[in-house]
Amino acid sequence: MEINELSTMLAGNQASISISNLLLSLAIGLLLSIAIRWHFVKFGSTLSNREEFAQVFPFILMTTILIITVVKSSIALSLGLVGALSIVRFRTPIKEPEELAYLFISIAAGLGLGANQIIPTFLSVIVILVFMVLLNYKWRNINHVGKKLFIAIDMNSEQGTEQEGFLDFTNGVMDRYTKTPDLRRYDIRDDFIEILYLVSFIDDKSLSKIISEIKSQHPSAGVTFLDQNNLPSV
Repeated sequence: MEINELSTMLAGNQASISISNLLLSLAIGLLLSIAIRWHFVKFGSTLSNREEFAQVFPFILMTTILIITVVKSSIALSLGLVGALSIVRFRTPIKEPEELAYLFISIAAGLGLGANQIIPTFLSVIVILVFMVLLNYKWRNINHVGKKLFIAIDMNSEQGTEQEGFLDFTNGVMDRYTKTPDLRRYDIRDDFIEILYLVSFIDDKSLSKIISEIKSQHPSAGVTFLDQNNLPSV
């Protein structure tokens, strides 16, 4: 087949792009990207700066819409896209699997909207985000209620009289907000007290209640929470 004949065939397979459909897809994509961004910031568990990382979701989703809309109109452009993507390299490391999941749902939404599958894409993204909220809530309850966790309480005060009754006070707090608190360590050195408990929370608000009550009565006290089950193995 001659080059001219191939060019004519490829040109004949090029379809015009509907500007109205493109604008509609971009508008819906913007709404979905904002929802995905809010979901990641609100319910994400990565240690990185979620606010900063979430800024890329609208760009990825809407750029994917543009690419798919343009490419699907021409076989020649689709072949050129394969060659273009083969030389693109992304150097930014993705350290958390959760970040990859949110990037993937952004790309998937862009693919669906770019292919004019607006209603299935919109409903699918909403269902996935709602499901992740429910799964996240259940995971937090499982991992914070009924599991043994360490709480360290320390106080460094120049007034030694403030230390009197501090152990009885913390024991009372633990009895109110935890199940079967186990006192593991009690150290007194000059004006410094350190107490370590192994506890099981009554509900998912127990930790905030413990911190609030201790700080209200002893502002100089410090509270350290340690979940040793989530520490990485070496």
